Amino acid sequence: MTNSLNIPFVQRFDEGLPPLLEVLGGKGASLVSMTEADMPVPPGFVVTTACFDEFIREAGVAADIEKYLSDLDPEDVTEVDRVSALIRDELCSRPVPLVARNAVHDAYRELMARCGGDVPVAVRSSATAEDLPDASFAGQQDTYLWQIGLAAVTEHIRKCWASLFTSRAIIYRIKNNIPNEGLSMAVVVQKMVNARVAGVAITMNPSNGDRSKLTIDSSWGVGEMVVSGEVTPDNILLDKITLQVVSEHIGDKHAELVPDPEAGTLIEREVDPDRRSTRSLTDAELEAVAIMAKRAEKHYKCPQDIEWALDADLPDGENLLLLQSRPETIHSNGVKKDTPTPAAAAPTAGAFDFSSITAAMSGAK
Repeated sequence: MTNSLNIPFVQRFDEGLPPLLEVLGGKGASLVSMTEADMPVPPGFVVTTACFDEFIREAGVAADIEKYLSDLDPEDVTEVDRVSALIRDELCSRPVPLVARNAVHDAYRELMARCGGDVPVAVRSSATAEDLPDASFAGQQDTYLWQIGLAAVTEHIRKCWASLFTSRAIIYRIKNNIPNEGLSMAVVVQKMVNARVAGVAITMNPSNGDRSKLTIDSSWGVGEMVVSGEVTPDNILLDKITLQVVSEHIGDKHAELVPDPEAGTLIEREVDPDRRSTRSLTDAELEAVAIMAKRAEKHYKCPQDIEWALDADLPDGENLLLLQSRPETIHSNGVKKDTPTPAAAAPTAGAFDFSSITAAMSGAK
């Protein structure tokens, strides 16, 4: 099903349609592109910007949103919060057009059939202004992990739409001169990974921009605690050509996010002392992550900041999955960082990513 411009309301990762930013948002376009390149991406679909735009048009709220956001002072946090709440309340209370709703329902049921049952999914915001070469928009909208069932998924798609107008997203756009005109939101719905180990990788040394090196952060469980900076992960610096370890720091890794089958959600649990002090990746796994990161860099032809996971439900050799790849935006754009002091000589890729986007990803991927 499509809108009046013949843009589908839903696009499957492997549908063969082009990965257009204006249709899929930054995250969705990246996942479709990587799927087309035969990278190990968990299956899913994107609720396209056409669906969001149709919802906004049918709801008749565009003029209200424009009025609320005009001449808004990003330093007036109280007023930004008030405007944000007004807009999000409107978006959460208006009905979704039937044709768009049916398209999403059909895609979700197809994905569940493909996965062999009602498996958990991640519902991930994918705005048209994110993951751009000159601005990392990551973390400015919401993402929700471990959603089970059609009702939960559709509820959180709407929450992702509304998160386009959180206070932090509004302020980010104003301060980075990103216009609201033409801004839209796609939403990724993707099979969850039962992550035994997860983390991030940057295809350079984030402390100095050295592109002959590659940095990997890893920790136990689902990777959100690495991305958000809630745990100190293992930090490994590799030579990008030989894949030899240049330096490594074993993080404390005091906690992990793991699924609770009975509760149908993710829970945080303490990591036992032995695993805290043990590197979370074997040598073979470390090399596999590095090779996949290099593949992403070659595919996109620029330094990448990727998220990855090792799926506990898949056999060794088939369990490494690529969850996201976006351009590295700090050193790639010539922004220099201060030389680290000896005490800070081993910054983590997760912490680097967190500070560069100025906000942690919320409760889920």
